[in-house]
Amino acid sequence: MLASKGTTFSDCSVMRTLFSPCKISHIPVVSFGHKRSLKIYSAKMELSITQPDDWHLHLRDGDVLKAVVSHSAHHFGRAIVMPNLKPPITTTAAAVAYREAILKSLPADSDFNPLMTLYLTDTTSPMEIKLARESQVVFGVKLYPAGATTNSQDGVTDLFGKCLPVLQEMVEHNMPLLVHGEVTNPEVDMFDREKVFIETVLRPLVQKFPRLKVVMEHVTTMDAVKFVESCSEGFVAATVTPQHLVLNRNSLFQGGLQPHNYCLPVLKREIHREALVSAVTSGSKRFFLGTDSAPHDRRRKECSCGCAGIYNAPVALSVYAKVFEKENALDKLEAFTSFNGPDFYGLPRNNSKIKLSKTPWKVPESFSYASGDIIPMFAGEMLDWLPAPL
Repeated sequence: MLASKGTTFSDCSVMRTLFSPCKISHIPVVSFGHKRSLKIYSAKMELSITQPDDWHLHLRDGDVLKAVVSHSAHHFGRAIVMPNLKPPITTTAAAVAYREAILKSLPADSDFNPLMTLYLTDTTSPMEIKLARESQVVFGVKLYPAGATTNSQDGVTDLFGKCLPVLQEMVEHNMPLLVHGEVTNPEVDMFDREKVFIETVLRPLVQKFPRLKVVMEHVTTMDAVKFVESCSEGFVAATVTPQHLVLNRNSLFQGGLQPHNYCLPVLKREIHREALVSAVTSGSKRFFLGTDSAPHDRRRKECSCGCAGIYNAPVALSVYAKVFEKENALDKLEAFTSFNGPDFYGLPRNNSKIKLSKTPWKVPESFSYASGDIIPMFAGEMLDWLPAPL
C-alpha cells in the first residue's frame, strides 16, 4: 500500500487549478429526489450518492499495481481497466490472469470489481471476441491507434481492413469498442489530433457500424462533444476526465514546464474545457466518469522525455464535485458518476452509497512505493470535497 509523503517540490512540479477554492457557507437544504440527498449540518454540506464507477482506469502491474489499486478501490465500485501493459492484454486468457493479479493486490475487505478489456491489434481474431464475451470478465475492446499514447506501439494500423471481421463480431456480441480518439500522423498538429480523428476515423466507423457501441475515451474538445451529441443515444458515449474539466493547456507551462500536468490527449484551449464542463453538467446521458488515472514513477515524469499521464485516483471525486458545484449542478453529479456508465454498458447500478462532505483536505505531496514515488494530481493543494463510504 502507498504511504503518503510530504516531499518539498520546486515551482516546476506544482499543480494549479483554474478556479479558486470556494468557502463553505450556510445554504438552504436542497432535495435531489429519493436516491440523492444534500444535508446541511451547521455550515457543513454533505452529499450522498450511489457509489460511482470509473469507466477508464490504468492500474499498471507489479509494484505500481500494488501501490495504486487501493486508491481506486476506496472510491469506486467498479472500473474499466485499460490493457496497455507490456506485453499488452490481447487475449481473454491474459485478461483473466490480469484480473486475478488485481484482485490479489486489493485490501482484504475490498469489494472492488475490475472490468477487463482487450487490446485490439491488427491480428485480433473474431473468435477472441466470442471468448471475451463468454468469459464474463471482459467488457470492452480498446482501440489504440499505433503510437498514440503509453504502450500503444502494438496498436491498430488498419482499422477498416484487417480489423473489419473483429468489428463485425463485436456488433454481434454487443461488445463495446473503447476508442483512444487521436490520429498519429506527425503532420497533424498535436492539438488537432482528436478533431482529425473524428472526421477521418470515428465518423466513418459509426456510419459503417451504426449498431456498434462506441465509447470515445477521455474527450478533450468541443468537436468531440458535438460529435457524441450528434450520434444515436445508447450507441456512442464518452468518458471525461477530471483534468480536462479543470485544466487547460496553459496549465502545462505556467511557472515553468509542468510535467505532472502532461497527459494524452494533451490539454486543450479554454473554450474546449468550457465545452466539456457544459456537456457533463447538462444532465446528458451520453457522458460519464472516466478518470484516465495513469500512474508513473516520479523519475519517469520529471525527466528529459517525460511520460504522459496524470495520477488522479486519490482526488478525482473531489475534483468532479467541485466542477458540478461551481456550475450549480450538484443535482446532476450522481448521474454522471454513478448512472450513465452502467446504463450504457448494460450493467446494474451499484447498491452501495458514498458520502461527499464539504470538508477541506490536503492532497499528499507524493505517495511512496517499493520502487520510488508517484505524484498525484494537485499534490500538496487543498481540495474542498472529501469522499468517504457510507
